[in-house]
Amino acid sequence: MKEVGMLNGAIDSALNRQGHMDLMMVVDAGFPCPDEVELIDIALTEGVPSVMDVLTELKRFHSVEKVVMAADTKEHNPTHFAKVAAVFGPKVEVEVISHVELKQRSYDAKTIIRTGDFTAWGNVMLVSGAGDRWKLEKV
Repeated sequence: MKEVGMLNGAIDSALNRQGHMDLMMVVDAGFPCPDEVELIDIALTEGVPSVMDVLTELKRFHSVEKVVMAADTKEHNPTHFAKVAAVFGPKVEVEVISHVELKQRSYDAKTIIRTGDFTAWGNVMLVSGAGDRWKLEKV
């Protein structure tokens, strides 16, 4: 029985399939997920788990080079915007696009993780990065 790392098998598998520049989304309970994109639905009840819960755990196991959020998040939910940016730190770029564009770009995601979150403008797109080990000179 697996006791360490990402315990959710579907999320673990999705992380293993992510390549550099691939997209993954963590969305609220109401996000319109495209049928063409793998959906991992982990919503249990209102607020469980939250987008922030999932992002915090993904950060532990996944290299992210860019976070993408809607301009509406920054304008209407600046606390959530700041919390998301803080999870990934100052080295990770935060791109702001329109909510419409975020929905359109969801069709390009490899995986969407749906949470039980009801946070307004809480949806986040992650652009997979190449971790530091790829940038080191080999001896």
